[in-house]
Amino acid sequence: MSDETNDTNPQIPITTEQLLEVLQKGAIEGEYGVMRWSSNYTFLLSVVYEGMTTMAVYKPRKGERPLWDFPDGTLCNRELASFLTSHELGWQIVPPTVLREGPHGMGSMQFFINHDPNVNYFSFDEKFRPQLQKMAAFDIIVNNADRKGGHCLVDQREHLWGIDHGITFNVDHKLRTVIWDFAGEPIPDDLLTAIEQIFNKLNDPDSDFLKRLCELIETAEINAFKNRLRKLLQQKHYPKPGAGPNYPWPPV
Repeated sequence: MSDETNDTNPQIPITTEQLLEVLQKGAIEGEYGVMRWSSNYTFLLSVVYEGMTTMAVYKPRKGERPLWDFPDGTLCNRELASFLTSHELGWQIVPPTVLREGPHGMGSMQFFINHDPNVNYFSFDEKFRPQLQKMAAFDIIVNNADRKGGHCLVDQREHLWGIDHGITFNVDHKLRTVIWDFAGEPIPDDLLTAIEQIFNKLNDPDSDFLKRLCELIETAEINAFKNRLRKLLQQKHYPKPGAGPNYPWPPV
């Protein structure tokens, strides 16, 4: 994320690693209230560290709404697991995310993407196709149960970001997404190469990526993750919608 900038001084470039440090170690100097339309408690914060200031989206664990099909108190872990997967793939889909103490206890804290809220998946044109191919493949492998159109944000550089990954990595098939544009089509070779690389890391007991995931999700969920990767590498095509719910509700 070398092309991101400091919110306070837009002339100072800031890397993904710097952003993660700000989010992890920074002092919280402003809380701007609960964000509307969220199923769980979600706060917009200002975080400051060593002269760098950024806005962040904070989701405390104790503000998570209990779900029958996900263990209680794990949604913030899944937010971080999704970022780590996106980062390991090199796809820059999930904004930089950490797990830390905040004003309302432990939770996920994610870099806030400045965007036009009126622009979402349903208003995209053909130029977003390559980025949507990445996002569609990402949602399959993390088993995203909630890819709404409004969870696709475009920044000022027309980079596409995905947010709200709290209900991912379930052991059961949960894929619900609005992005079925590529169903049945071949997955681009460069995406398959990245998928194969993280598949190999998940099978390496010395992999830092695997070790970090083991701190966030259950062994059975990691095994299911491996199986999804293996299946995509074998089939090399985007899946088609199957039986059961395939779209989130509401779609935006």
